[in-house]
Amino acid sequence: MIVALIIACEVGFWVLLAAGLAFRYLLGMRRTGMALLLCEPLLEVVLLAVTATDLRNGAEPSWEHGLAAVYIGYTVGHGHRTVKWLDGHAAHRIDGRPLPPPRHGMARARHEGRVWLGTVVAAAVATGLLRLAVWYVDDPSRTTSLESWQYVAWQAAGIHGLVALTYAIWPKKAPDPGTGAAVAARGKEGARR
Repeated sequence: MIVALIIACEVGFWVLLAAGLAFRYLLGMRRTGMALLLCEPLLEVVLLAVTATDLRNGAEPSWEHGLAAVYIGYTVGHGHRTVKWLDGHAAHRIDGRPLPPPRHGMARARHEGRVWLGTVVAAAVATGLLRLAVWYVDDPSRTTSLESWQYVAWQAAGIHGLVALTYAIWPKKAPDPGTGAAVAARGKEGARR
């Protein structure tokens, strides 16, 4: 049941996101679009409430409950950034605004560092929720699956941190204005407008 709800929340996230962007940019109803985008956290509140209720009703703590905590953590850490990123791309395609995020140099490294901080927030939120679930169940013999998800969350944060660090160590260089790649990129930008 929990996995089906996680899938429903993920589908709901993308449906609300698409509807919000459609109202904002295609229909010109910016406030309605923003209202739809602001409804997205309600999906995670529902998932949290159902997961807590499931545990309260005596369900055996399992990987599904751990996955729900990690999913909620990810949404807290990266949900707003995902919405902002897609909103920026929609604004670029429809209104011709500059394309986010930065693609080269130390600006890109700083951007990747901020994204990594979102992963750290996600791991911290997931760990907090999992610790609350362990405390709530109050039976160490039944909570090993919940505790293992904490390690998964922090391993993901560690790997993501290493990837983000590579952008600072080896910053991606902007293409030379005279090369074919730069000319092709300018041609794509001109074709989109």
